[in-house]
Amino acid sequence: MDGTVLVADDDRTIRTVLTQALTRAGCRVHATSSMVTLMRWVEEGKGDLIISDVIMPDGNGLEALPKISRERPGLPVIVISAQNTIMTAIQAAEAEAFDYLPKPFDLPDLMKRAQRALEQKRRLHTPPPAAPRDMGDDLPLVGRTPAMQSLYRLVARVMNTDLPVLVTGESGTGKSLIARAIHDFSDRRTLPFITAASGDLQGVDGPAALLARAKGGSIVFDEVGDLDDEAQGRIVRMLDALPSNAPRIMATSQTDLTLRLEAGSFRRDLYYRLGGVTIAVPSLRERVEDIPLLAAHFLTRVERDGGTQRRLATDAVDLIRTYSWPGNVRQLENTLKRLAVTAISPDITKPEVETALGNQPAHEPVRGMDGGDRLSASIAKHLKRYFDLHGGVLPPPGLYDRILHEMELPLIELALDATAGNQAKCADLLGINRNTLRKKITDLDIRVTRRRKLM
Repeated sequence: MDGTVLVADDDRTIRTVLTQALTRAGCRVHATSSMVTLMRWVEEGKGDLIISDVIMPDGNGLEALPKISRERPGLPVIVISAQNTIMTAIQAAEAEAFDYLPKPFDLPDLMKRAQRALEQKRRLHTPPPAAPRDMGDDLPLVGRTPAMQSLYRLVARVMNTDLPVLVTGESGTGKSLIARAIHDFSDRRTLPFITAASGDLQGVDGPAALLARAKGGSIVFDEVGDLDDEAQGRIVRMLDALPSNAPRIMATSQTDLTLRLEAGSFRRDLYYRLGGVTIAVPSLRERVEDIPLLAAHFLTRVERDGGTQRRLATDAVDLIRTYSWPGNVRQLENTLKRLAVTAISPDITKPEVETALGNQPAHEPVRGMDGGDRLSASIAKHLKRYFDLHGGVLPPPGLYDRILHEMELPLIELALDATAGNQAKCADLLGINRNTLRKKITDLDIRVTRRRKLM
């Protein structure tokens, strides 16, 4: 790498590590803990790249981006932040940051992004009007796990495109919130947001009336996988005849539409028309580390809305982390709201959480609370559903290899992530030979990245 990098972060450790890494890579580095100093360097014409934190003692990195763009058009800025919400990613995208990374970040990943930023010249765009900020705190799209951070970045990238969006995920994960966020923070934010049902397309004038209501805004087909064949056909015909000022088309689905395709219960032409961009919203089981963060968020919101200040005791936090949360974020939110009202003291206790969870639908018991082979039962349930969707017809040949591939791929990826990309440790963790692991990584086309975590 070649160029001058301006690093702004109030954490001395991060400044030191970034300075050392960038210097070894061939860059000249100026580091500061002051936003005022950073802006003075920008005004003096210093720097080919900025790496900046958001919250600084004397300013805000995101708020400084428009000024940086005016002073130095084309100067790329990589935003790093411990504020791990969708709003941070959206704000960074709106302010035309070159890239956004949550803390803790992978140093090799940041270095690759810095290299790309130094190699590219960004085109100057007129900044879009500021999005409304009054709904940011109401979006339970909170999380610092890699899965959620990837989702945030994807939402930020697609929100101002015209591509149709398919949002998938289990019930209660926040699919409708994702669709709403894409609309409310896009250039269409002042236009209508319409959630359409099959009844909205009935009759000769149904599609035309729906388009007239949308007025070039956004139309969302909620749980599109549940629509019958006739309704699916009406959507296809409507999409094929969209006018020039067509609304943004989005859809949500908690069912696996690819399985519906194989079973013949979902139209292939509709699937490809809706799937311009697919956003998969992870379940809480896939982002366990976000559960305490979400719980604190919901309790804070209860207090903000006039409720009593509450917090979870340490053993209560441990309990909510181990619960399966079949209803995902929606179930977690409702549980915390109820506990905020029923708890006896400011600290919500483990027995109080157990009582609340005992009244929940028993989709799956609390993990680790009693015996039973949870994994095998879950696999059996999934496979039975897969066979049932074929309606008495056998699935395509090669089922054994397909199932093993679906199991093996996430297992190895998660094990590599847990061991920070160390293949020797990963092989020991899995209990397989290192050469076997390497062959599987190659066969499954798994990307391995050794990383160092920075807080």
